This record gives sequence, C-alpha cells and structure tokens, in this order.
Amino acid sequence: MRVLVVMNFGADPATPQRGRWVIDQVEALREGGLEVDLFSFRPGRDQYLPATRKIRRMIRQTSYDLVHAHYGLAGWCARLAGAAPLVVTFHGTDVRHRVVGPISRALTRRIDLVAGASRSLFDEEAGRPGLPLREGRSAVLPCGADLSRFGPIERGRARSELGLDPELPFLLFPADPARPEKRFDRASEVAERAGVKLVTGGGIDPEEMPLWINSANALMVTSDYEGFGLACLEALACDVPVLSTPVGIAPHVLAGLDHCLCREFDAGSWSDFAAGLFSEPDPRTEGRSRAEALSARRMADRVALAYRDLLANRSGGSPSISANSGGGRVSGGHLGNDGVS
Repeated sequence: MRVLVVMNFGADPATPQRGRWVIDQVEALREGGLEVDLFSFRPGRDQYLPATRKIRRMIRQTSYDLVHAHYGLAGWCARLAGAAPLVVTFHGTDVRHRVVGPISRALTRRIDLVAGASRSLFDEEAGRPGLPLREGRSAVLPCGADLSRFGPIERGRARSELGLDPELPFLLFPADPARPEKRFDRASEVAERAGVKLVTGGGIDPEEMPLWINSANALMVTSDYEGFGLACLEALACDVPVLSTPVGIAPHVLAGLDHCLCREFDAGSWSDFAAGLFSEPDPRTEGRSRAEALSARRMADRVALAYRDLLANRSGGSPSISANSGGGRVSGGHLGNDGVS
C-alpha cells in the first residue's frame, strides 16, 4: 500500500517539537511495511494555494492508494487537489478554534474518513463543539508516543546531562506559553504558590525532551482543551507524575495512578498536590504500561487497519475491521470508554 501523508504543522526554530507526533506515526507506518511519502508545508495563508498545487502534482505523478492529511486546513488542500480516498485526522485546535473550527467541521462532509486524535474530539469541550459523527465514516486515530525515545531515566543522571542543579525541584510545562488554550497562566500560578521553578517546553529540541521530562518532578497540562494529550503520555512513558485538567486522554490514562492528578483546575489544590511531590526525593508513577497501550507502533497498526478497511469498503470487499472493533472505527455514536476506541 502506498500512502501520501500531508501536514502543515511542522517544526520551526521556535517550536522544534511541533508536528513530531505526525512524523513518529509516519516512521512507524513505514516500519510496518507501508510505503509512505510525507509532504509538509509551512502554516500561513500564502502557503495553501502552492501546497494544493503541489499535492495535485504529486497525486497525478504517483499512484497512491489513499491520502491522509493531518489538521483541517491541510485536509482542505488535499481535498481541493482532488485526493481520493481521503482520510483527515483532526488534532484539537483545528476543531476548537473560533475561526478554523467551523472550516474544519465543514470539511467532514467531503472526505472519506473523519478521524479524531481522541474520542473527546467528537464531544463538546470547554463550550466548543466537537467533530460531527458521520455514520460509518468516523474513526479515532491517535499518533501515540514513541517509546523508543521516551523511557525512565534516573532523575539525577538526566539533570546532569542537561547541566541542571541536581537538587533544585521544578515543574515542566511542555507547551508553547504563547498558545492561549494551553493556559500558561495557570501553570505559572501553581509554580508560584508551590515556590518552585517552572520550565516551559515550547522551544526544547525533540531529542532533549526525554531528558527534560525525566528531570522534572512533574509535568503539568493546564489546557482548556486537548485533542489527544501526547505530552501526558510521554511523561507516563518515563514514569513521571502528571497533573492535568480532564482534557483529551488524561481522564483515562491517569485514572488510579499514584502521584498523578486529573481534575478541573484549582490553583490551591493543584499547588498542594505539587508540594507533596516535592517532599519526595524522586517521585515516580507506574505509567509506562499505560503509555505502551497507546504507543506510536500500536497506533500505527490501528491506522493501517483503518486504511485497509476504507479501501475494502470502497472496492466492495470485506472490511478488515468492524464498525466497533479495536481498529479505530466508530459508528452510531459509540466511541468506547477508553478515550481512544
């Protein structure tokens, strides 16, 4: 099977981590035996028309079995270029954004498979509508965590490699503080109340992110909404505690884990919880198994199954996954209760 993947959310010098989750999925799909070409273009109004023309040339020159776009605006470029069949995975901001959200939701009427990065994207969240559930044409297709990169490292060693004070506790806010939906103001208030340093992750090199996560006493997700919540999963892969609002997959992967908190934001209770972590020399949680269930490798297998199902249905053959199987297709409003399936 040959697939063209399209994205317009790639990294830049200010945000080197951005879009890495799509690249991880592409690499995992290739490892699984699929031929995958990746076309990435920069965000910006002046980029959409050239990108559409480039995609049109690519699908005319190469016989792709399908096209898979990530994010709504990239999906529109693929759709206008004539891509068919077309799968689009929506990741969060493209659904919840005041301007881009309605444009993305309109696209769902014109594509073959509507995919959300998590089940929560099909629901209303923070007062903002989710994706419409298209009968027989909806799926949950996360990207997953790359467990070959993220794993437990002794905290002292991780800090030593980064040149950090081995005794100085800190909290890690993994997002770009400039993104308003990530609510950096909340993270700052918790750190100030707890009397500890706050490190932000928007500009951290992807190769160093495992060291920064293992160096932190805890990772904080204070977002108004998340399409999936990859940073939460990456921290669990390192057995690092997570404090999170109930967004994306957090309510499902954090449930019952020691040293982890998942509740609506309250500066007082959050800072008290964080202070309890700082009283321990090396607070950890047993989160690795939760991350393994949603690894990039397993999620790529899920995506490949969805591809085969889509192609089988178009050709009149037998689908490789059923409407409610673990392969990721959802139907008739049933999205499972694990946050993904």
